[in-house]
Amino acid sequence: MDITERFINYTKFDTQSCEDSKTVPSTDKQLVFAKYLKEELEREGFSDVEMDEMGYVYATLKANTKKDIPTIGFIAHYDTSMDCSGADIKARIVRNYDGGDIVLSEGIVSSPSKFPELKSHVGEDLIVTDGHTLLGADDKAGIAEIMQAMCYLRDHDEIKHGDIRVAFNPDEEIGKGAHHFNVDKFGCQWAYTMDGGDLGELEYENFNAAGAKVRIKGVSVHTGYAKGKMVNASKLAIEFNNMIPTDETPEETEGYQGFYHLLGINSCTELATLSYIIRDHDRKKFEARKDFMEKCVDRMNEKWGDGTVSIELKDQYYNMKEKIDPNMHVIDIVLKAMQECAVAPKVMPIRGGTDGAQLSFKGLPCPNIFAGGVNFHGPYEFVSIQVMEKAMQVIVKICELTAHYND
Repeated sequence: MDITERFINYTKFDTQSCEDSKTVPSTDKQLVFAKYLKEELEREGFSDVEMDEMGYVYATLKANTKKDIPTIGFIAHYDTSMDCSGADIKARIVRNYDGGDIVLSEGIVSSPSKFPELKSHVGEDLIVTDGHTLLGADDKAGIAEIMQAMCYLRDHDEIKHGDIRVAFNPDEEIGKGAHHFNVDKFGCQWAYTMDGGDLGELEYENFNAAGAKVRIKGVSVHTGYAKGKMVNASKLAIEFNNMIPTDETPEETEGYQGFYHLLGINSCTELATLSYIIRDHDRKKFEARKDFMEKCVDRMNEKWGDGTVSIELKDQYYNMKEKIDPNMHVIDIVLKAMQECAVAPKVMPIRGGTDGAQLSFKGLPCPNIFAGGVNFHGPYEFVSIQVMEKAMQVIVKICELTAHYND
């Protein structure tokens, strides 16, 4: 099975996670795919294959040398985003992309005028959707690349390597993918998530992240008798959101700039709930953003009465850079691997997070490498077959170079 067939086969599984679920994984349908991956690893002849009750899948490609080589790992998540449907995905290949518009379905067009990233892939073979679902390259491309690389190493015994561990996990898209990841069982000195974007991306800086739930209590009274009595929680929700700086939102920021993002509002006269995410690369600025949200709550309560507005803040993950900096050999190996695979590295901060951020704080240094997907979480998502092949080659080369780490 080649990497294209493998990836397209993976997209047939609906693995969307759910933020409001209390189960692990957050959706039962993720377990269907996890079981498939476990069985595939067994069919391919890998060792120590297991899936725990929460859907975390682990396996080993055993060393083919007696040298003392660090055990390293490769990780990818199999859930897809809540932002767009992942059911009944109809993936197709656009061969030798010519740089023009791609008609996904009638009236739905992926155009380089709107998505200039397409221009970087002229002449390549692109896997796209039909415009009604996401594709799932985030992160099934990463899974396909890891699987393909392990099969390649298995079949090419001349490439010497140590024990290589792989893991596939649920619920990354809702920030919980690393919560139940068994680092001790994984048993690696370091690892890599294959969960980045386009060709050459290498990320070991990410946002510090928190979630915020703002709840507003109103007073519902019949509109005919409401004067001086009604407190409309929906109107207060608008008032609260208007306190957030308009130039500190995702659509107005880039690079290292942090933001507040309103995920959604659920409101009626009596009760309103606003869901936010808070992001910043700088830890001090991150803490200041959380303080600002609490001060907004205090201002609202001063105006509308104590207890009218409350907030629940919860940290989600932190910037992995502080854990990677003391282990820069992990990055040096990737940079050399990319160089030897003729891939120009693009070292950049992640304007988001990966499981690797949380894993780094659990004692497993874990930067993030490109998997090839572009325009994640929506119907215009695509992935280049040639970029997936390059990612697979980089994985193989990392394993080969690690064999010389102690030389």
